[in-house]
Amino acid sequence: MALRVKADMWLAGSWLCLKGARALGTRAVMGPKDTVLPFEAIPQYPGNKWLRILQIWKDQGAEDIHLDMHRTFQELGPIFRYDMGRRQIVCVMLPEAAEQLHRAESLHPCRMQLEPWMAYREHRGQKPGVFLLNGPEWRYNRLQLNPNVLSPKAVQKFLPMVDIVAREFSEALKKKVLQSAQGSLTLDIQPSIFKYTIEAGNFALFGEQLGLFGHNPNSDSLNFAHALDVMLKSTGQLMFLPRRLSHWMSSQVWKEHFEAWDYIFNYADSWIQRTYKKLAHSYPQYYTGIMADLLLQGAMSVNAIKANSIELTAGSVDTTAFPLMMTLFELARNSTMQQALHQESVAAEPSISGDPQKATTELPLLRAALKETLRLYPVGLFVERILSSDLVLQNYHIPAGTSVHLCLYSMGRNPAVFLSPEQYNPQRWLDSRKNFQHLAFGFGVRQCLGRRLAEVEMLLLLHHVLKSFHVETPQQEDVKLSYHFVLMPTSFPLLTFRPVP
Repeated sequence: MALRVKADMWLAGSWLCLKGARALGTRAVMGPKDTVLPFEAIPQYPGNKWLRILQIWKDQGAEDIHLDMHRTFQELGPIFRYDMGRRQIVCVMLPEAAEQLHRAESLHPCRMQLEPWMAYREHRGQKPGVFLLNGPEWRYNRLQLNPNVLSPKAVQKFLPMVDIVAREFSEALKKKVLQSAQGSLTLDIQPSIFKYTIEAGNFALFGEQLGLFGHNPNSDSLNFAHALDVMLKSTGQLMFLPRRLSHWMSSQVWKEHFEAWDYIFNYADSWIQRTYKKLAHSYPQYYTGIMADLLLQGAMSVNAIKANSIELTAGSVDTTAFPLMMTLFELARNSTMQQALHQESVAAEPSISGDPQKATTELPLLRAALKETLRLYPVGLFVERILSSDLVLQNYHIPAGTSVHLCLYSMGRNPAVFLSPEQYNPQRWLDSRKNFQHLAFGFGVRQCLGRRLAEVEMLLLLHHVLKSFHVETPQQEDVKLSYHFVLMPTSFPLLTFRPVP
């Protein structure tokens, strides 16, 4: 995907936007492969770290950090050091570095705590879930959650629920198209996609639908979506600043952040209480969602279940909605690929309608298209690990306790890893020999807990849409992205949906 940036500017000494392509590492000097160089020899990101923090505060975030990191890799090579206040981070971007990190993982893989999220929980006396935990408590929680959220058996349980919502989305879209005098519908699809991810996630987690595709959508759920948006944007504004400094410099942002989390916690708590009361009244005769199973098993405290349900609820909307939107956009400007996916979905539909589980095996090209979208548009910019022991990466000695960031945006655009990386080419993923290249959900025992739910939500929605509609857009230019804790489009083009005969 060609990067189109209107202006080049220096920010805090080195905040350049990308302009044109350049071979990686043109300025980095590497030692012989059998020579291990000291940590201090790692190329260092230029500029004053405190001026950088001041610039982030002035700009209310670091919206272009993905471009800045990418430019720095081009300048310094596949590894560099990055100072952020008192923290020093090592940034890498090659699949072999990811494999080394995976091999070096301990029993309790650690990552830095997200300061704004932890500050809220500490101040409100709320328990953190596995996204924020480290150590033995993280492991215990994760071992209880995996069978109910991530395992193949869990997917078999919640996949039919997601399929119901995906079919409802497609039917609602058909009704809108039929009501249009033009025989097609042009719209901003973003609000509808957000409703879908909230509806599907709520059904899988709590076993109840919200009716968001009806004429009177649930107002609490719409307010929940707004609170999520505020929370994510304020996280992006606060996460790079030391907590004490940001409390003084960004008090209004902290207020908005806390208010958004209050609504998110109250929303999820109301659903936990509702589920708990239903279970206390009668034992369910059929599967009623992930949270009901966790409550029935009794291996985790109600507070721990609540903490993790909040993280799953908050993490299952934007992170699924944006890849769905970008996939539809890429297919809208690539009609040949869209036609191939339409044919695949039409051929697979008789099998999937009889058994929705077949979607996970009957749609290989669509699964590849989702991987390709996440290569170009990773919602999470990096995968992080705090080293539990010393490690050699790219011939440099990295001491234990160092935070290492594997930068997915730059890896996905590296021509040494992906041939013609600017092209949207799902077929590249049909080759199964791509180890440690699809890392949008992380790797190892600390990979994204909601990975399978997100994959199923995206796969089923696209299947039902692409078998019924042809999607078009007049825009051929790339969509500009900005970082607000997740990488998201700054604006999204209108899409036209035409029924396929």
